[in-house]
Amino acid sequence: METFTTVQTADGPMDLYESLPDGKAKGAAIVIQEAFGVNDHIQDVTRRFAAAGYRALAPTLFHRAGGGTAPYTDFTKVMPLFKGVNDEAVLMDVDAALAHLRGQGFQDSQIAIVGFCFGGRVSFLVATHRRLGAAVGFYGGGIAVARRPGFPVLIGHAGKLATPWLGLFGDKDGGIPIEDVELLRETLKRETRTPSEIVRYPDAEHGFHCDVRPSYNEAAAKDAWARTLDWLPRFLHK
Repeated sequence: METFTTVQTADGPMDLYESLPDGKAKGAAIVIQEAFGVNDHIQDVTRRFAAAGYRALAPTLFHRAGGGTAPYTDFTKVMPLFKGVNDEAVLMDVDAALAHLRGQGFQDSQIAIVGFCFGGRVSFLVATHRRLGAAVGFYGGGIAVARRPGFPVLIGHAGKLATPWLGLFGDKDGGIPIEDVELLRETLKRETRTPSEIVRYPDAEHGFHCDVRPSYNEAAAKDAWARTLDWLPRFLHK
């Protein structure tokens, strides 16, 4: 079953795209969108988590700008959607999604957050500011080096990592140099005992998991998805 549910934030109502598994859920997953919104692809990924046994939802983080999505082919339509979106706003929205899941009987230790692109950075932000069951970030830029105005570098929070985090990156990602990925890996090893892992795909570009983008890499996407489905039950409490 899939549906849109509206929850309240301090900045107004926000829709959640939800997908429920058949039978009892083994946990919950918050899916964080790319920079293009909760589009057909993100909804499909949310349904994939439900098919894997999780109650999954994707918060529509662009509600402050009136909501909506932008096409992958026209980045000029992306930036207007980010009106009012910053790290404080993102945490507020994630907290609203968490409150909704708590109302459905889930404890924070039973909830994972998984993000893609912009959402990959959000996964690290949340993992260093909230204690959840697990977190996974796909090609999240701006963690080690600032990549977008208004979104500060996050690597300084590595020592505060509170949620086990898996980072998945492509070596051919033009926006996330290998040096940034390795700096993040070494910083996490040095500064936290919370479990973390970073995986690099030599032939993958940015967006390699999205099967409607030219950068889709089937081998990397399948491996990254398998690793994600392995990471969650390792750390989510029953």
